[in-house]
Amino acid sequence: MAFMLYSIDDAIDCKYIVTKTLNKQAKAGSLIHVMDTMETSDGITVDYRVTKTGQNFVIRFPTVKEFCKWCRPDSFLARHYDSFSKKEIMNYLKIKDRSFTTFCLPIIAVALVVIWLICLLAIKGAAGVIVGVVLSIAAVLGTMYIFKTTKEKMLVKLYGKVNVGITFK
Repeated sequence: MAFMLYSIDDAIDCKYIVTKTLNKQAKAGSLIHVMDTMETSDGITVDYRVTKTGQNFVIRFPTVKEFCKWCRPDSFLARHYDSFSKKEIMNYLKIKDRSFTTFCLPIIAVALVVIWLICLLAIKGAAGVIVGVVLSIAAVLGTMYIFKTTKEKMLVKLYGKVNVGITFK
C-alpha cells in the first residue's frame, strides 16, 4: 500500500517507521517522531527524533514523495514498538509491502514457463497439454495460497507477541 502526503506540514507531530536506511540518519525499522518540517524552494527539511534513543536528526528531501519513500506511518507498530525486534519489524514491513503484482506475478510467470517447457518437451501429445494446464492451475493457486498465508502467519505471530489478551489457534 502506498503512503503519500499532500503537504509536509501534515507530518508534524506524527510517528513513522523508517523503511530505508540513509547515511547518518536513523536506521531502517526505527520509530521516529516528526518534530518540525520546513518547505523551501529547493526541497523540504524534516526535524525528527528517534523515540527509543531520544536522538534528534535533521534530514533534507527534494520532494515530499521522497520523504514518503523513506518512512511510513503504521499505528500498529507505533503502539507496540517495544514488543518487537528490528528483525521482526523489517520482516513485517517487507511482507506488508507485498502485492499481487510484486510477489505473485513474477513467481507465477517463472513457474508457468518452467511447467510448459517441461510438459511440451517431456510429454508428447494431448497428455502434455493436459498436464500443463493442471500444473499451471496448481502453480497459480499455490502461489496465491503462499501469498495469503505468509501475511496471516506474520500477523498472528506479531499479535501473539503483543499479548493483548487474544489467543490464536
